[in-house]
Amino acid sequence: SQTSTPTSLKQLLLPCVVRAEAALVARQVRPGTPEALARAMRYCTQGGKRLRPALVYFTSQAVGPAADDLLDRAAIAVELIHVYSLVHDDLPAMDDDALRRGQPTAHVKFGEAMAILVGDALQTRAFEAIAESGDPLAAKLVCELASGAGATGMVAGQVADMDLCDVPDGESGLEYIHARKTGALLRAAVRMGAIASGADDATLASLTTFAEALGLAFQVCDDLLDATATAEQLGKTPGKDAASDKRTYVTTLGLEGAQARAAHLTQTAMDALSPLGEKANALAQLTQHLLNRTH
Repeated sequence: SQTSTPTSLKQLLLPCVVRAEAALVARQVRPGTPEALARAMRYCTQGGKRLRPALVYFTSQAVGPAADDLLDRAAIAVELIHVYSLVHDDLPAMDDDALRRGQPTAHVKFGEAMAILVGDALQTRAFEAIAESGDPLAAKLVCELASGAGATGMVAGQVADMDLCDVPDGESGLEYIHARKTGALLRAAVRMGAIASGADDATLASLTTFAEALGLAFQVCDDLLDATATAEQLGKTPGKDAASDKRTYVTTLGLEGAQARAAHLTQTAMDALSPLGEKANALAQLTQHLLNRTH
C-alpha cells in the first residue's frame, strides 16, 4: 500500500544512488576538462542524498519504461544543476557558508574564483549531458530543466530570497520564494522523469501537482530542521536563517503552524499520486520520509 515505508530513507534511495553515482562517474566530467577544474567538479558533487535523481527514476517507474541512457542523463543533469546552485549559494556574496554536506564549501576549499567557475562548469555540463544523447525527447528535457533552473524558476527564487526584488509579505511571499528556489528544480526532476517515460497530459498534470506540493513541503521541513537540528545532523550550519533575520515558515507561521503546513502539503502530494496506484509506491514512500527526516 502507499502507506508502507521501508526502514529508512537511505535504503529507499540506495538503488537510485548507485545508479546515479555510476552515471556521474561516466558522464560528469567531459574529457579535456582541466584537471584542477575536474577535481573541483567531483569534489562538489560528492555526498548528498541524490534526492533529485531519485525523483527522476521513481517518477519514470510510476509512469512506464524509458530509455536507460536518456533517464540517466536526465537524472545527473538535475543533480549537476542542484550542485552548481549550492556552490554559488554558499559564496560570500550569497549565503556565505563554510560547511556543505559535512565538508568545507567550494570557495573555502578552492578559492572564490574556482567556486564560481566550477558552478559555471557544472551548470553547462548538465544541459550538454542531455543534449548529446541525440534522443528525440532531449530538447523537451533540456527545456524543462532550463525552465526549472532559470529566470522564472530557481534563479528567481534566489533573487527573491536575497531581497533583490519585491516579494509579498507573509506566507504568499514565502511561497513565491520557495516554489521557485527549492520547488522548481524538484518539479523539473519529476516532470523530466515523466517526459522521458512518455507520460500523457493527465498523468503529467497529476505529477506536477504532486511535485509542487512536495517542493513546498520539503522547504517547510528544511525551515523546521534549521530551527531544531544540530550541525552534526544537518551537515551544515544550523540556525543561520534566524541569525541572518531570514523569513522562514517557522518565523512566519510559528513552529506548530509550520508543522501543520508541512503535513497538509504532504497530504496534497500523496493525493495527487493516487491515480497512479501501486506504481507510485516509491514516490509515496519518499514523500513520507521527507516529512519525517532529521537532516
